[in-house]
Amino acid sequence: MLAPTHNEENVIHLAGLLDVRSVGDVRQLLTDLIDNSDGDIVVDLEAVDAVDATGLGLLVATHRRTQLLGRQLVLRHPVPSVVRILAVTRLHRILHVERTPLPISA
Repeated sequence: MLAPTHNEENVIHLAGLLDVRSVGDVRQLLTDLIDNSDGDIVVDLEAVDAVDATGLGLLVATHRRTQLLGRQLVLRHPVPSVVRILAVTRLHRILHVERTPLPISA
């Protein structure tokens, strides 16, 4: 189950699965945020377990829309499974991804 929250300016926090069942609600949230704000749009993926092809399509469409407006879509803190799917699909080359820094061990 996807649980989007919106408590910071221009940031949407998602949790659960970004898939065919949840993408409609997320699309509406992103559209509303883009239409009613200025600056970059941040999607926090720290609590997203997985993204399917429909979810990836939504991220690409949102990226294109923000670019046309002179803004940027930022994917923040994706979990390793999401990072892998972005790498396999080569979307990490197109989308702006802010990864969680790895802990430094002695």
